[in-house]
Amino acid sequence: MDDQVTSRPSTAPSPSASSAPSEPDWPARVADTIEDVVDSVHDRVIRPLMLVARGIVFGIIIGTMALVLSVLLAVALVRLLTDYAFGGRVWASDALVGAVLAAGGAFAWSRRGAHEG
Repeated sequence: MDDQVTSRPSTAPSPSASSAPSEPDWPARVADTIEDVVDSVHDRVIRPLMLVARGIVFGIIIGTMALVLSVLLAVALVRLLTDYAFGGRVWASDALVGAVLAAGGAFAWSRRGAHEG
């Protein structure tokens, strides 16, 4: 029985079979294509939206913190002036802080750009 030669069928794929859906690597190619499309959408749409959302959130946080800090500093300034500079006269502290803020507002108003329309 050793002398017998058995013939095996050819397992080489034909040229037309390479594009057939029955090819064993087509799920990998489809998965790679889907992954490329998702990555492209993420890079072009999702990433810029995430950057804008982060900017908005951090802007709100910074604005809120600045508002709270400015109110606390104004209260602390009035308290310090009332106790140490004007001997308990709150009206004088309020007048001084109001004058400083009004002068700052007048300066900012004078530096604004004139809108020609």
